[in-house]
Amino acid sequence: MIIKPKVRGFICTNAHPVGCAKSVEQQIKYVQSQSFDKTDGPKNVLVIGCSTGYGLASRITAAFGYGAKTLGVCFEKAPTERKTGTAGFYNTAAFHDAAKEQGLFADSINGDAFSDEIKQQTIEKIKAQMGKIDLVIYSLASPRRTDPDSGETYKSTLKPIGQAYTTKTYDTDKDKVHEVSLEPANDDEIAQTVKVMGGEDWERWLKQLAAAGVLADECKTTAYTYIGKALTWPIYGNATIGRAKEDLDRAASAIMSDIATSRVQANVSSLKALVTQASSAIPVMPLYISLIYKVMKQEGTHEGCIEQIAGLFGKRLYANNPPTDELNRYRMDGIETNEATQAKIKALWDQVTQDNFHELSDYAGYHKDFLNLFGFEIQGVDYEADVDPMVHWS
Repeated sequence: MIIKPKVRGFICTNAHPVGCAKSVEQQIKYVQSQSFDKTDGPKNVLVIGCSTGYGLASRITAAFGYGAKTLGVCFEKAPTERKTGTAGFYNTAAFHDAAKEQGLFADSINGDAFSDEIKQQTIEKIKAQMGKIDLVIYSLASPRRTDPDSGETYKSTLKPIGQAYTTKTYDTDKDKVHEVSLEPANDDEIAQTVKVMGGEDWERWLKQLAAAGVLADECKTTAYTYIGKALTWPIYGNATIGRAKEDLDRAASAIMSDIATSRVQANVSSLKALVTQASSAIPVMPLYISLIYKVMKQEGTHEGCIEQIAGLFGKRLYANNPPTDELNRYRMDGIETNEATQAKIKALWDQVTQDNFHELSDYAGYHKDFLNLFGFEIQGVDYEADVDPMVHWS
């Protein structure tokens, strides 16, 4: 079939298998062009949320930067004769093919990572096919989670806390800069968002892995977050998402305390804002990211997922005496959150209107990165060619 993007709201409902494979190939080439100290790098890596964005970049860096065995967990839809698979499905298939070509062990489990059933499947696969895990990456993004203990399903909410919030935003469907007003979350909405997006499941994963005896001594683990600054704080920091992300800090401390015998090192890693399937859904972020793309590309500081994660591995996770902030977090977001860059972004934010949005922002770059997530507008791909959507993991 000829596959063209079908965009609805902040999501693309299809994906291009060749484009996704090309995107994975480009990320692999970037990692292979970098220099990593493999003497003290990861050997056996579990990536929870491995199929897109920062999770995929982490898997690529571990495998092709350090030669590590990788096991991934994701929740993706396979293709049918009439419908494409999800981008994450095609990304994972491409990763498997590339790893196989390089003689690298790669396997993946497709299912609900929040469930204890998938945790048990993962443990069994580690025992059967890998050595003890020395790095666990936690990179899940989901709007809902079913608690394995209670069976209750919780849903996350994108709302401010304390008071209503009115700000500028950009409607990607209508190509319109306008104001959006968000009512504050109630206590139940805050609690449910923490249950979905907080550190409880990360903690549960590490406890079950430790109990099963599959964690290496001094295993490292990190969960990804975004902190942001003043412009995004009302919807990202002092908001339901921010409250959930704060719970990651609690979980990091709890993991080290509860698994003290294995000397597990747990850190939250704060990364820069990028176009992801998750960030596209958050009010304010399409406008904010379009502006930071403009500023950071002019500064020469713009980085994508793979650049951020390659830096995280080389300069933080596997560096000698890596710096952390006051909450023991690795900070890779300084290129965005420093005062000089934020001042430039704030100046554009104050000026931007419907009339000058495309002039002041890099929405073209934002939109291209959005389509790239689904395998579209990737350089070197013929989008007029007939493509078989029926790709399978090897």
